[in-house]
Amino acid sequence: MANEENTLDTLLTEDRAFPPPPEFARAALVSDPGIYAAADADPEAFWAGWAGRLHWFKPWDRVLDWQPPFARWFGGGTLNAAYNCLDRHLDGPRRTKRALAWEGEPGDRREYTYEQLHAEVSRAASALKGMGVARGDRVAIYLPMVPEAAVAMLACARIGAAHSVVFGGFSAESLRDRIRDAQAKVLITADGGYRRGGVVALKRAADEALEEEGGCPGIEHVLVVRRHGPDGEVLGGARMKQGRDRWWHDCVAGAEAECPAEEMEAEDLLYILYTSGTTGKPKGIMHTTGGYMTQVLATTQLVFDLKDDDVYWCTADVGWVTGHSYIVYGPLAAGATVVMYEGAPDAPDRGRMWKIVEDYRVTIFYTAPTAIRAFMKWGVDWPAKHDLSSLRLLGTVGEPINPEAWIWYHKHIGHERCPIVDTWWQTETGAIMITPLPGVTETVPGSATRAFPGIRADILTLEGRRIEVGGGFLALRRPWPSMLRGIWGDEERFRETYWSKWAGKTVGEGDDAQPGESVYFPGDGAKRDERGNFWVIGRIDDVLNVAGHRIGTMEVESALVDHPAVAEAAVVGKAHELKGQAVAAFVTLKEGQEPTDALKKELSDHVVRKIGAIARPDDILFAGDLPKTRSGKIMRRLLKDIAEGRALGDTTTLADPGVVARLKGDYESREG
Repeated sequence: MANEENTLDTLLTEDRAFPPPPEFARAALVSDPGIYAAADADPEAFWAGWAGRLHWFKPWDRVLDWQPPFARWFGGGTLNAAYNCLDRHLDGPRRTKRALAWEGEPGDRREYTYEQLHAEVSRAASALKGMGVARGDRVAIYLPMVPEAAVAMLACARIGAAHSVVFGGFSAESLRDRIRDAQAKVLITADGGYRRGGVVALKRAADEALEEEGGCPGIEHVLVVRRHGPDGEVLGGARMKQGRDRWWHDCVAGAEAECPAEEMEAEDLLYILYTSGTTGKPKGIMHTTGGYMTQVLATTQLVFDLKDDDVYWCTADVGWVTGHSYIVYGPLAAGATVVMYEGAPDAPDRGRMWKIVEDYRVTIFYTAPTAIRAFMKWGVDWPAKHDLSSLRLLGTVGEPINPEAWIWYHKHIGHERCPIVDTWWQTETGAIMITPLPGVTETVPGSATRAFPGIRADILTLEGRRIEVGGGFLALRRPWPSMLRGIWGDEERFRETYWSKWAGKTVGEGDDAQPGESVYFPGDGAKRDERGNFWVIGRIDDVLNVAGHRIGTMEVESALVDHPAVAEAAVVGKAHELKGQAVAAFVTLKEGQEPTDALKKELSDHVVRKIGAIARPDDILFAGDLPKTRSGKIMRRLLKDIAEGRALGDTTTLADPGVVARLKGDYESREG
């Protein structure tokens, strides 16, 4: 079976395991593994219990109405997301608790208590209403990582308008496409923001989106946050268009401080967030209110073991779903103290992140494997300069983490005393789906371990056969509260993209078999080991087919990163007339390491020792950096173009398009 098209070869093994530290486990919110069986036996009761921790204006009539592929959670109930993040905390000690602690790249700081954040959100909501924004309208948000980004999101939620946040690193064209598709009425942006000491001219890009190539005729007003420069100047050369553009500080400061929260139906739209499709225009993922708030609250508290005295820092941008769920809605609904940082991790130096941890006494730190590999590359001296003793839990998000990066994180950041929660989820799922619970789960480097209570994840073949041990296609076989409710304006694409892979097939075997079961396909390959742990191998698009063996790129990359000289690796398939595909590897070395032919052979042999001869790279190219999107994900598609000598594809979403040109030149000069 191993070589059939409907399975994946899973050759990399990992024997290291880490039980919860006894002291952590004794004080953990979840210390009884029985939570899994209880939630699996009655998932609706489990989720209803968490929904009951939210404030509802009117209780629900029914927990779940499942008409595949459409789910309605907590039907008949009414609530408001902003009310649950702010108002409900004002009657007790959280009123004066620090809700948000923000630091800008230049070093400026602002803090808000829950009372102060509530007042700011209420005034912003009143200002939006004054611009004609009403329940059901859409508002586009294009901001740097400043407090106003969270305030704007909550202000929209407060008045029942759906927000569509566009990452501040996206181009004018990307912004225009998203505004038009969502038919947004108002745009909230800023004159600019800071990144590695430079200014990102957001207002200039917004003007281009609104005024060139047909513009965005639906936008009636633009609300502009003034991100003051060091001398108080307007950043990025922003200009204001009379009659359309207004300054945030003028509108919000003078707005009415009382703005009652709208009573929203549980299934009313909370936000649209666009995620790139493999082809065609981006997909507008729709998330509603009641189920989403239930699952982000449950996962925030249980996955991060969040206590009232924690200081929590998720390093994501609010332009991504991680920022939505685990900077704004989840942590604030839980009454947490949230740290936000505007800039780059190496500005002004490579110790910036650890200085923030030290200064704010951060206890929970949630970041991406891409960032961890960058920290590895920079060396252990940077974190060693700072006091990280406040940390008690670490997390990873965004892509599978290589085992050696996990071990580095555990040793040099957690000092071998902090559990690591490696979380798998995506924009479409809305909240964490596969993860350890840090007080009960034995963690394994590189594995997200097991499904969160109430979630039914599985590994299937293309025919729908369940794979107990081995690799196949990751599947979700039960509806979950924070699941996407569709793609904005495109129901057929929603059905085809996520629900068609096993349509009409019998899923499972024996007592587990479900004829005609509606199964969600997230697009990832995965394996399950003998202990029942899940290993997400990566996007099916990134699977290599080498001499009939389907191998996930993550496994080969992990074998390379396991070598002490390697900081980061990206692997792609290169056309080969005998094998079908050969392995081509792009490798970034740790500082102080020299790229030599001898090291190249050593790395190739190391992969064979870790995985087997089938995975030996035919090509290894040493690279100073790898092409990454502005969210930090490696663009393997471009690397494949380079390896196969094709013209380069679209590079507009890259953080540094120059990286691709340099790699292409290096590859071609070597080939020549």
